[in-house]
Parts: sequence; C-alpha cells; structure tokens
Amino acid sequence: MTDAIETVIVDYGMGNLRSVEKALENVGGCPLISGDPEKVRRADRLILPGVGAFGDAMSNLRRKRLDIAVQQAVQDGAPLLGLCLGLQLLFTRSEEFGSHEGLNLIPGAVLKIDEPGLRVPHVGWNQIEGARQNPLLEGIAEGSYFYFVHSFYVKPDNPEDVLCWTSYGFRFCSIACRGKVWGAQFHPEKSQEAGKRLLRNFLTIL
Repeated sequence: MTDAIETVIVDYGMGNLRSVEKALENVGGCPLISGDPEKVRRADRLILPGVGAFGDAMSNLRRKRLDIAVQQAVQDGAPLLGLCLGLQLLFTRSEEFGSHEGLNLIPGAVLKIDEPGLRVPHVGWNQIEGARQNPLLEGIAEGSYFYFVHSFYVKPDNPEDVLCWTSYGFRFCSIACRGKVWGAQFHPEKSQEAGKRLLRNFLTIL
C-alpha cells in the first residue's frame, strides 16, 4: 500500500517523531514531520505524537501557533490521530501538575492514575477490550495487546467517545474517537503487528 495522501506528523518539540515516522513508512505511508502551522493546517491527515508533560506540550503548541492549525485542519475534515500524550492533548483539560487547557477536540478530562496498590506509571503490554466497530480497528481482534507508558488517563465527558477500554486495576479509555479525531493511549509504533495494523488502518481513512 502507498499513502498518496500527505500525512503530517506535528512537530511541537516533544514527540517521538522519528519512531512514528519510521513506523508509518513501514506500513506504506509517506509521512512529513513539520512544525510549520501552514503545512499542518493544510494537511490531508495528521498525527499528533507526544512524550512528556501536558502543560509543557500545550505551551509549545500555542507558542508555535500549532494549536490553532490543528483545530482548523480538523474543522476542514482532516483525520487526526493522537498518540500517548497526543491523545491527552485532544481533551478539554488536564490536572497534570496543575490545571491546563487542551485542544478541546474531545470534551473531557485528563486524570492521574491514583488507584491504591497500582504501580505508576503503567508500563508494558496490556489489552484492549469492549471495542466498538470502527475503521481504525479493522482487523484488530478483541483482546489485542499494545504497549503502554503513562501516568495519566483520559475520561471523555460522553461515553460514546470511548472506542475501547483497557484494565489496569480499573478500566480506562485506551482509544477515544469523536468524528474524524482518534487518540490512542498506547504507542502503536512500539506495539508490533497490532500497532502496525492500526497505523495502516489510519492511513486508509479519508
């Protein structure tokens, strides 16, 4: 498969850009890493990666005016996939090291994993469950394993925005979806065949 539509990986200074780029290339994509707001705004498809703290990430996005560019691209109909911190940035607000406003593309909150007895961060392989039918999950079996590294989780205001769940002492949203906006709490680029399939599916969504 060849990705004839341009997929822009948003560079705001905090993403695992090269590993995401390589993973997309491995499934037939032709990604472009860019921190240019105009290129992001005009992209056919966007991936928002992320590693680090929510507040710092949003500060970088705003400083580079990439927050507005991402929001406008989505309004114009571009599919968007957020990965790990990139998922969390899609939400309205976060309680990580204070209170911070996000991109508000999916209404809801980012909350700390705070269940008694749980090791935080949640690191390692875990399963998706209760998945709803969706093009992003085409060919991915219930119970498939993905690789997680996170200390916070997302809680959509509308349960219909939860595409699937994962259990780690409690059940949290591991993939969210609203319209053409998706976000995964795990790292598909580190998740072997299931991760490859998810990225390949995203490249087919128009």
